[in-house]
Amino acid sequence: MPLNPTAASLHAATLRAALLVVGSEVLSGRTQDANVQYLAGRLGEIGVPLVEVRIIPDVAERIVAAVNELRAAYDHLFTTGGIGPTHDDITSECVAAAFGLPWEPHPEAWALMAPRYAPGEFNAARQRMATMPRGARLIENPVSIAPGFSIGNVHVMAGIPRVMQAMFESLAPRLPRGRPILARALHSPDIAEGTLAAGLAAIQARHPALELGSYPFSRAAGRGVAIVAKGTDAAAAEAAIAEVAALIASLGGSSVPGEPAP
Repeated sequence: MPLNPTAASLHAATLRAALLVVGSEVLSGRTQDANVQYLAGRLGEIGVPLVEVRIIPDVAERIVAAVNELRAAYDHLFTTGGIGPTHDDITSECVAAAFGLPWEPHPEAWALMAPRYAPGEFNAARQRMATMPRGARLIENPVSIAPGFSIGNVHVMAGIPRVMQAMFESLAPRLPRGRPILARALHSPDIAEGTLAAGLAAIQARHPALELGSYPFSRAAGRGVAIVAKGTDAAAAEAAIAEVAALIASLGGSSVPGEPAP
């Protein structure tokens, strides 16, 4: 786990993001969310670290409250899920309510979607996907056409991973950027996390601008621990990892650059 979860490096760019996952199916275990890892990695690359993830059910008042809380607390709020055609897809209208805006047919989205259907097939359910808060800016969806949207600092995307990823890549070029978050890692196949704890704490104290994380693992080939240094300064991350390698060696262990194989 991170030894310094409030590391200055992860906030140095002053741009911070949160993710709101909307979906009762995720909370029930029926659907496994696969979007957090992708978004965390891509946001780190553009210098907008993801610092909070929240999962909530398809309950209107919960969505409205969470949107208002998180959009006030962070520079960007990304939402996934709840923008399909069914009765429980209510994210879009809840975002409109959070902003105090009308939820109405979006002219661009309507013009984009209506021609895709045969006469009579662009029904009320599908029209919901072209209904958005007034003034929303579309997020292109090259996979399945129905767009996401941005309003203020809130970016509303689909929950299906392939569609969400395509939407994010459409959105990314227009997002303000900070300093990319870099990571350097090593792992030891023959030393326990507890053996390193005191030494890692000392290394973290010498590198307050980094987040130094310790992650035990278990593989078919055996158990060990991976150490990851994250921050905006590559040289500092490399220096910290070199100190970790020296610490492991001093305790009689070996280390291998990079993360352990799956």
